[in-house]
Amino acid sequence: MAPGTRRLKKPRQHFRLIGNEAQLGRKSSGDVLMLLIVGIMAAFSFFPLLMAINMAIKPINELFYYPPRLFTAHPTLDNFKMLFSLMQNTRVSFLRYAFNTVFISLAVTLGHVFIASMAAYPLAKLKLPGLKTINALIVFSLMFVSTVTDVANYLTISWLGWLNTYFASIIPPMGATLGLFIMRNYMTTIPDSLLEAARIDGCSNYRIYWQIVMPLSKPVWLTVAILVFQQVWSVDNSGYVYSESLKTLPYALRQITNGAMVRMGASQAVGVAMMIIPALFFIVNQTKIINTMATSGMRE
Repeated sequence: MAPGTRRLKKPRQHFRLIGNEAQLGRKSSGDVLMLLIVGIMAAFSFFPLLMAINMAIKPINELFYYPPRLFTAHPTLDNFKMLFSLMQNTRVSFLRYAFNTVFISLAVTLGHVFIASMAAYPLAKLKLPGLKTINALIVFSLMFVSTVTDVANYLTISWLGWLNTYFASIIPPMGATLGLFIMRNYMTTIPDSLLEAARIDGCSNYRIYWQIVMPLSKPVWLTVAILVFQQVWSVDNSGYVYSESLKTLPYALRQITNGAMVRMGASQAVGVAMMIIPALFFIVNQTKIINTMATSGMRE
């Protein structure tokens, strides 16, 4: 090669290196800014949990300080010891209350995911008469809080003869429309061509729902499961059941911590104790949701 040609390559290579360094500098600056924003949001999200734990380990005298202190000066586990001793004096075994809560929470979660997904599939992928009206009614139902329907639910449960049974605590939450709304919106993103190919191969709607739609919708039904489980876990079912052996853990904990001011510390420990299982449930399923979203989510 001619000497002149060699000299021309050096400036181009030099400029290319400068451009790459500038691009890497911009990318690293953007990553740092994004990390800072995420860190601030994480701190705000973690603050309520930190406060709940801090209140649970405060001695009784520090709970009444004014103005309240952010952190305790003398952390103690006396509140949890008091809660444990109070649990030993309940009319029904504490394990019975815990069993009722776990059983009802799991039954409602599984039932709601199954029923909501079966209803969401035809609303999202089948041409049904009055489809717009049905979807509008679902959205309209989200405007009502659960307390609005308590009287109607009580009358219906009484007419069916489900008062003072597990059915009174399990069946009504299964019919909530929030999970149906979320699943229906997600299933509309599944390609219609994929379902048409399955029908051409001879698959029925039931097989398409179970073997195609449900695996592709795993992120959304795991999300719905988390929301439903966390909501049902803290529900007091004493409005529908009268037998102590059928009541749930939130009812028992509220009863044993009501009363004198000396139980204020135990009531703070109750809040932390009730958060443990939903938090673990959320952490385990959150990992599955992230992994599933990374490997699925087909689009046309």
